[in-house]
Amino acid sequence: MDASLKRKLLIFPPVILGAAVLGYQFAFKKPPEQKPPVERVRHVRVIEAVETEIVPKAVGYGSVKPGRVWDAVAQVSGRVAYVHPEFKKGAILKAGTQIVRISPIDYEIAIKQAHANIRLGEAKLKELTVSEENARNTLKIEQRSLEIKEQELERARKLFDRGTTAQATVDQEQSDLLAQTLKVQDLLNTLDVLPVQRAAQEEQIAVYRTQLDTAKLDLQRTSINMPFDGRIAETNVEITQYVGVGSVLGSLDGMQTAEVDAQIPQSRFGKLIDTMAGKGIGEGVTRETISEFATQFGLHAIVRLRFDDRDVEWQGRVVRISDTVDPKTRTVGAIVAVDNAYARALPGRRPPLVKGMFVEVELRTKPLSGKIVVPRSALHAGQLYIANRNDRLEVRPVKTSLVQGDLVIISSGLKPGEKVVVSDLSPAIPGMALKTTDDTGLAERIAGDAAAKGAVR
Repeated sequence: MDASLKRKLLIFPPVILGAAVLGYQFAFKKPPEQKPPVERVRHVRVIEAVETEIVPKAVGYGSVKPGRVWDAVAQVSGRVAYVHPEFKKGAILKAGTQIVRISPIDYEIAIKQAHANIRLGEAKLKELTVSEENARNTLKIEQRSLEIKEQELERARKLFDRGTTAQATVDQEQSDLLAQTLKVQDLLNTLDVLPVQRAAQEEQIAVYRTQLDTAKLDLQRTSINMPFDGRIAETNVEITQYVGVGSVLGSLDGMQTAEVDAQIPQSRFGKLIDTMAGKGIGEGVTRETISEFATQFGLHAIVRLRFDDRDVEWQGRVVRISDTVDPKTRTVGAIVAVDNAYARALPGRRPPLVKGMFVEVELRTKPLSGKIVVPRSALHAGQLYIANRNDRLEVRPVKTSLVQGDLVIISSGLKPGEKVVVSDLSPAIPGMALKTTDDTGLAERIAGDAAAKGAVR
């Protein structure tokens, strides 16, 4: 045998020996130990369903605008003689402050002219009175003279009948009588006309007095004063500038009240109204019913300005509801008024509610008692995960009545004392074993949020 064949033959003994050892081990090996299957237990956080108080709310957003806006409009024309040095945008001025004065010279002259016209009219009226008195006295004399002329004519006729006087004498006496009669008639006509002239003159004097009142009013209108405490929003006037009637010299924003036209989602606003409607609100919406909402059901508002590190809040009142629904956003406008918008301002800590601020508005009503509230995240397609008495998972359908923010009211399907799973279970298999841990922190937050605890700052 050659050397290579010998080396190949030497391989077989170790292989045979290894196979024998392996066969021996398989022949005498014990079977694997059989263990019973162990059920998997899921650890979950739960909260106990309790009846609590919840304040129905609806949140919207809007911009602040002044409750009162006033435009300084010139009611007379003329050259501007004075402008208050602080009549500038952003300045705050008190009620009664004169901000603009138009030159009064023309209106002072008009007053003097009106006075002169009145004096002239009164003089003419006095003259008419004197003329009437004189005419009456003259009438008495002329009437007496007429009586004498009648007697003279009668005497002349008698003498003519006796033949002691000529016809010419009778004719002359008759002519004198006619002339005297004409004088008396003229005086009577004058006395008839004088009352009419007197009435016309009195009316003319009344016109002059009206012109005087107008001139005085125009003189007052040359001074434009602040009607209330306010902040200057715009100015459009300079000294020596000529302004015409109707010119807008500036605008003023009131500081007493601020308003917010808060746009609230239609669905949430409807839920809030439905909550009140369930408590007995009558049909129809009028100014009186809005007031009834606020009074009977405690409808009020919290206006909130959000900062990076804090929130600032004001108490508000609902004064009006917008007449339309925004077709793009499907929101309803609730106009909320905040009184004393500047009075509580603290520099560096609490700003005033000024025009243009974008704020959050939260409408609230009186709290509802005896309601079961759970986190919105605990609701899964209309179902809740319940840990039953045996710590087994139960998937239960429920009905809701009000959803606001992260909370939802369960109207049916859940009883007080039951444990609601607030952990995210995936997959959620009915009957699966659970190990529960009470989430007391979440339960306290739910109770606090539901009751809207915390004073307005």
